[in-house]
Amino acid sequence: MIYGYVRVSTDKQVVDNQHFEISTFCKKKNIYIDKWIEESISGTKSYEERGLGKILRKCKKGDILICTEISRLGRSLFMIMDILNICMKKGAQVWTIKEGYRLGEDIQSKVLAFAFGLSAEIERNLISQRTKESLARLKAEGKRLGRPLGSKNKKNKLEGKEEEIVRLINLNIPIKKISKKMRVHPNTMTKYLKLLMPEKYAKLCK
Repeated sequence: MIYGYVRVSTDKQVVDNQHFEISTFCKKKNIYIDKWIEESISGTKSYEERGLGKILRKCKKGDILICTEISRLGRSLFMIMDILNICMKKGAQVWTIKEGYRLGEDIQSKVLAFAFGLSAEIERNLISQRTKESLARLKAEGKRLGRPLGSKNKKNKLEGKEEEIVRLINLNIPIKKISKKMRVHPNTMTKYLKLLMPEKYAKLCK
């Protein structure tokens, strides 16, 4: 099975461009797209929340997923690495047109996967550093992290989890998903973020 994957935010013209690029590529290679997956959704959304997730669950050895560029799969190296690992473990391949990647079971693919993994490790370290800097700034500004003295409201569930919350926000994980992970209502998380990191929260709401 050969899948053509197209992801955009809103612009229909970009959809048409990706369709055209993939179709032209397949014509030159004398191959045919068996199924198209077209999504109008942010790449920051987990692949599990997208149509791409269904394909990853169904794909099997010998299947090929074709997209115009690797950034169509996700907006972070962590997400892209997850997707590539799933495909490689199942024996499926990921082909990208612009970069010319042919990621499968061969040595070249494993070298590329190693390079992506190294880059992801660097990004992970940078995010960790940004998280520590954010918490240090909050402390310097006099914001108390953890349980307010004498308070017994639901925000207490988030006590001691500030570093993890900031890390997830820096990874562009949706507030709803973070709330579920922390076992609090999204409204509780929203109020907490307003206090914890108001500038970042304002950007999330734009």
